[in-house]
Amino acid sequence: MDTMLIFAGGEMPHPDLAEELPAAELVVAADSGYDLARHLGYRVDVLVGDMDSISDVEIPGQVRIERHPTDKDQTDLDLALDLALREDPARIVVVGGTGGRFDHEVATSGLLCARRWAGVDEIDWVSSRGWAHVVRRRRILHGDVGATVSLVPIGGVAAGVATSGLQWELGGEDLEPGSTLGVSNVMKAPFAEIRIESGCLLVVFPN
Repeated sequence: MDTMLIFAGGEMPHPDLAEELPAAELVVAADSGYDLARHLGYRVDVLVGDMDSISDVEIPGQVRIERHPTDKDQTDLDLALDLALREDPARIVVVGGTGGRFDHEVATSGLLCARRWAGVDEIDWVSSRGWAHVVRRRRILHGDVGATVSLVPIGGVAAGVATSGLQWELGGEDLEPGSTLGVSNVMKAPFAEIRIESGCLLVVFPN
């Protein structure tokens, strides 16, 4: 499978951001992410979660439902990502996940960089706050010239970070958790290449 969309709860992305969503072979909703998907005009293939925050709507019969107990050890988005691994997509785009509970929003930043998903080529996150991209080895990311972009290490040291296409280039530096060296850089070209030797970066394009 090429691309999977996972809709999470929270605020709807800005319409301009929503228009940039890629075509997907499978659309998954994590609980109230179903409401977000419907609002954006997407037909959901799989609905997963404990269903404690979805609106009271009738779910069409063709939607596969994977219901979990409310008393569980994973968030609904975490469960949706587990489901994604079974489908073996090359790319996962998470939509939403901000504007609801702040603790969920913070946890999602770490969740997307978890080692469990290291086999997925590309993981992206679009929300009301902008786009974020997971980088484990090498990625080429597109953006407007002059746009702000931040490189944030998640879950440990991001070693050997090298960039091209940014105003302030990195030439193999290690970014440790808590480092702000990669924050508030600027795109100087329509695309930037980000390379790291090990670890995980969340490369963020804020609104």
